[in-house]
Amino acid sequence: MPSVQPISSDPSPTTTTLGYALFATRWLQAPLYFGLVAAQGVYVYKFFNELWTLVLRCVTGQATETYVMLAVLKLVDVVMIANLLIMVIVGGYETFVSRIGLQGHRDQPEWLSHVNSNVLKVKLATAIVGISSVHLLQMFVDVHHTSRHSLLWGTVIHMAFIASAAILAYMSGPMAAQAERQHAHREHTPEEPAEKVFVPAQAASREDEPSAEQRMRAAGFPARKLLEDFDFEHPRSFDRETVARLGKLDFVTAGRNVVFVGPPGTGKTHLAVGLGVRACQAGHSVLFASAAQWAARLAGARDAGRLAQELAALDDHAVLIVDEIGYTPFDAETTALFFQLVAHRYERASLIVTGDRPLGRWDEIFGGPTALAMVDRLAHHAEVVRIDGDSYRMRRATSAWAD
Repeated sequence: MPSVQPISSDPSPTTTTLGYALFATRWLQAPLYFGLVAAQGVYVYKFFNELWTLVLRCVTGQATETYVMLAVLKLVDVVMIANLLIMVIVGGYETFVSRIGLQGHRDQPEWLSHVNSNVLKVKLATAIVGISSVHLLQMFVDVHHTSRHSLLWGTVIHMAFIASAAILAYMSGPMAAQAERQHAHREHTPEEPAEKVFVPAQAASREDEPSAEQRMRAAGFPARKLLEDFDFEHPRSFDRETVARLGKLDFVTAGRNVVFVGPPGTGKTHLAVGLGVRACQAGHSVLFASAAQWAARLAGARDAGRLAQELAALDDHAVLIVDEIGYTPFDAETTALFFQLVAHRYERASLIVTGDRPLGRWDEIFGGPTALAMVDRLAHHAEVVRIDGDSYRMRRATSAWAD
């Protein structure tokens, strides 16, 4: 007997059209944010005008210490207001008009994807408090030319800004928690439809996507290691900026490769697993194995006559990690298997490889005529990170022996 599932009756076309029309009115705010962009240009002009005046007066000897301090405070004030404008332009447009598609951009702000009206209000309030602090400091620096009445009201207004910011920050916590509880309640207790129509189920409902924890367990990592836990001070030579850039996972979306090269114990596996964990947290599927394990897996698929199917199945994983290349030499047949793996994923998906010697010496590891072609494809779109230093494990052992 076919299973049945409830579906809700569709809303009327009139209601849907009206709702879409009302929602489309949010674009009326777009010209307002474009106007703020023009205001940002005005503040840029004002900043350089003030800076040029300050430089001229300093060069000609007409600038006193008080004038320099006040001029610098004006520059700080202009910058803080410009920062406030950027916050309103980007955050407000993202919240009230339309999402800004910056996924994968290396300069994407951390707060942009999590901004909401409550967060935006708190950020604006704290920015206004900072600007008010600069104005009040200017008044006290130039106290001889500022009346007591202005000082009094300046202090009162500044304290009012502080109090309002504190109240907004206090209220944003319970409001956010209540919104989260309502969202969770809606997820666990779906609304009862007004009218139910039972129809035969055509197919089983799609299962939910696996969680980040499930992806990390399925990846087969030897241990859970994070990029944040890596001892960046241990290696003698190490490109930290490249690793920080790789941590944004641009290479995954671009289908590029990563190769960590260095002596044993310098943290190559830690970095590879750290990138894999971060990829799992970002929603990508990852598979980890040592070079010997990959060789055995591919050889088993070849002997079973299903190597092509195995390579196609690996396409489900955005990142494959091949660890410990160089510790075991491979013959020509195994090298041909690795070549097929690299060639199959070439310009399509990412490989993270760790090894104890540079790519130019991989002929010492892989035998046969396909070794050079494999290295060529692997390195074509790859970030090669060289790590020099002593073994971290040996250092720990030596330290323990000394203690």
